[in-house]
Amino acid sequence: MDRLNSELYLQNCYIMKENEKLRKKAQVLNQENQALLSELKQKLSKGNAKGNSPNTIVDLNLGSGSDQNASSSSH
Repeated sequence: MDRLNSELYLQNCYIMKENEKLRKKAQVLNQENQALLSELKQKLSKGNAKGNSPNTIVDLNLGSGSDQNASSSSH
């Protein structure tokens, strides 16, 4: 029984370590996504100011908050 507990403990440690790596990668990707989204919005607004783009801008933020909330809730 102790051997099984030790194996499960090591597996759990490994999973937690991998989970933390993935959480950090997700955070970096989210930051990159937010920067790109901001850049795109700036380009779209500049295009609208010049009159080269249509008057409607699609809300690109839809769904982007769910990943951020999921990662912050586990801290």
